[in-house]
Amino acid sequence: MKVSLIVATDLNRGIGKNNDLMWHLPADMQFFKKTTTNHIVVMGRKNYESIPEKFRPLPNRLNVVLSRNTAFTAENCLVFHNLQACLDYFKNEAERTVFIIGGGQIYKEALDANVVDEMFITTVNHTFDADTFFPEFDENNWDTEVVERFTADEKNQFDFVINRLYR
Repeated sequence: MKVSLIVATDLNRGIGKNNDLMWHLPADMQFFKKTTTNHIVVMGRKNYESIPEKFRPLPNRLNVVLSRNTAFTAENCLVFHNLQACLDYFKNEAERTVFIIGGGQIYKEALDANVVDEMFITTVNHTFDADTFFPEFDENNWDTEVVERFTADEKNQFDFVINRLYR
């Protein structure tokens, strides 16, 4: 089983405000879609509920929602009550990557459990008034390669870079 993490942050590691994205970058959304399609996406309940209803579950992906609420259900999704139970379920998965897609608490759990093999981190060249942040981690434990650099244009308001961190 391969576990990847995919996230977009601002220059201060901000990832959201009021359970929503703080920017509109179609090129980054395309990267997210292309990278996670035909794989498994794991997200917390709040992150799942922040996805507009018409887009959930995310198409062409196995959607997994983590919730401590044992009564929580999500149509056409698998629900687990903790990250470890989810990872145990997919331990023999060889074809698809398990992508941790947020939010902040789920990212922190995955990094603290040391289960992440690679990370795709989009850094938006701007600072926003975030209330949720990507957790600190020791970048010295990771090799980094630039996947793509984007310059702001008429559809993408900010410059951003996508890095792949791996070990």
